[in-house]
Amino acid sequence: MTEKEKCAQGLLYNANYDPELIQERMECKDLCLEYNQLKNTDTDNRNRLIKKIIPNSKNNICIEPSFWCDYGYNIRLGENFYANHNLVILDCAEVSFGDNAFIGPNCSFYTAGHPLDAKQRNEGLEYARPIRVGHNVWFGGNVVVLPGITIGNNAVIGAGSVVTKDVPDNAVAVGNPCRIVKMIEP
Repeated sequence: MTEKEKCAQGLLYNANYDPELIQERMECKDLCLEYNQLKNTDTDNRNRLIKKIIPNSKNNICIEPSFWCDYGYNIRLGENFYANHNLVILDCAEVSFGDNAFIGPNCSFYTAGHPLDAKQRNEGLEYARPIRVGHNVWFGGNVVVLPGITIGNNAVIGAGSVVTKDVPDNAVAVGNPCRIVKMIEP
């Protein structure tokens, strides 16, 4: 079984020495660098490149530079997606956003995690867990979402939060660790 196949099955895998994964990351990061160096007024090339980086995206999306991801093909963006500056998505597993997702500056979504066992970690092993974000979700600035998290529809994640547990529909959640402080009445 290849390292990419292990990753897809949620098993421990080694991305550090696998030629296929290394090549895919290098190609994606080259595209991200190219995207980040475009002028804001060059909307045609910005749109073309972001579709090349994230082929599984709907049409009405805007990601302000700088933007970085690992592979791009594991990201799914719904309609009316907006991300402010300095978005990082470590998409070793799928990261999906529903329609009308709004992301403040300096936000990060991490599907990659590492074993607690130092020996395994030092061998370069990691795992990947998907992140799922519903429709109409707003993230304040400086939010970090950890591996395996699901955030429900209409949720609001406050600035500076570190999301370590799932957040249900219609919740306002804040803090480190992020916790629900209020439910939004539909």
